[in-house]
Amino acid sequence: MDEKHEEMDGTDEDESFAELFARSAKESDWLEPGQKVEARVLKISGEWIFLDTGRKGEGVLDKKELLDAEGNLTVKEGDMVTAWFLSSSNNEMRFTTRLGSGPSGAGNARLEEAWRSGIPVEGFVEKEIKGGFEIKIGGSTRAFCPYSQISLGRAENNAAFVGLHLSFRITEYAENGRNIVVSHRALLEEERQQEKERLKETLAVGMPVRGTVTSIRDFGAFVTIGGVEGLIPISEMAWGRVKDAGDVLSVGQVVDVVIKKIDWENDRFSFSLKDTLADPWDKVAERYPAGSYHAGVVARLAQFGAFVTMGEGVDGLIHISRLGAGKRISHPREVLKEGENVEVKIEAVDRENKRLSLSLADVSREEEEAAQTLEQFRKGADEGPKGMGTLGDLLKAKMERKNK
Repeated sequence: MDEKHEEMDGTDEDESFAELFARSAKESDWLEPGQKVEARVLKISGEWIFLDTGRKGEGVLDKKELLDAEGNLTVKEGDMVTAWFLSSSNNEMRFTTRLGSGPSGAGNARLEEAWRSGIPVEGFVEKEIKGGFEIKIGGSTRAFCPYSQISLGRAENNAAFVGLHLSFRITEYAENGRNIVVSHRALLEEERQQEKERLKETLAVGMPVRGTVTSIRDFGAFVTIGGVEGLIPISEMAWGRVKDAGDVLSVGQVVDVVIKKIDWENDRFSFSLKDTLADPWDKVAERYPAGSYHAGVVARLAQFGAFVTMGEGVDGLIHISRLGAGKRISHPREVLKEGENVEVKIEAVDRENKRLSLSLADVSREEEEAAQTLEQFRKGADEGPKGMGTLGDLLKAKMERKNK
């Protein structure tokens, strides 16, 4: 019994020591070279950026690392940056966002450490070679970047990358630095993922956002907003029918869209361009009042009738029973064909359900004239005029006048 208790006490003591050791390591102020940290920008001076890493001592970063191509600083005080620890001296910790081509970045030892620690390196795209690009890193060391690793998508013009200074991640390091493979895409994917995480806190269905068209397909157009790429289905490009997405949008175009669907788990997003445009049905009752006549184009024939486009986003239906001019027909194609220009009469407007009931103008006018003739006959019969003749005589006379 005592031995058992002693064994249990020893186990508890070991576990407690392990937990204390882990906690101590976690809370330690010491950083290992190559260790990645998230730090806050405390102050920006002429040459240096001072960082708060949450540890004792001050972190410093070369200001040049955070300048864009035009020489503008890309961060401000209070911003968070991702950096890698290089060394410590006199209670000052030196950090980098990438290993450059100067003295701090030169040498195989530095490059090997960058490979092991995942520190980005700055490189110059020297030339295009078989299968990819020759990259100069660390000042003079040559590396290889495959075509597939130079950008997120398939590059349309590989020659456009030659002569550029880009950041890379070393993915392979062998033969003491004589065989190095790098990737620019890996860093772009990380940036996109970070942006996506930020967008998770802000994006919501129904929200208007601005994005850039990245590609055009038969079924729609892909648009990127920060770290998220989504689809505008062709049905969401306009209130009217769109046959070719390229007629509405072009690659590189900046567009305002509305978020229709967000699926973070499956990385699927849907946008609508149509929802940013005025709904033509809002004024349909004013533009197409019941009883009015308008020109339209036969858009589609169905077994039950013909759909006629009145304007962008506004279609109406001529029921098959209104197509035969009194004769029974089996299909609308016996009277109309798709693409045909027709004149129609608005029979009824249903704004709520977005429906227009139509009839062919010629048929409606004949019916109206027949109704007027009948009304005249009845009125004449009631008043008892002489020489009016029969209803048949009146209709016959009207047809003769029409044919002259």
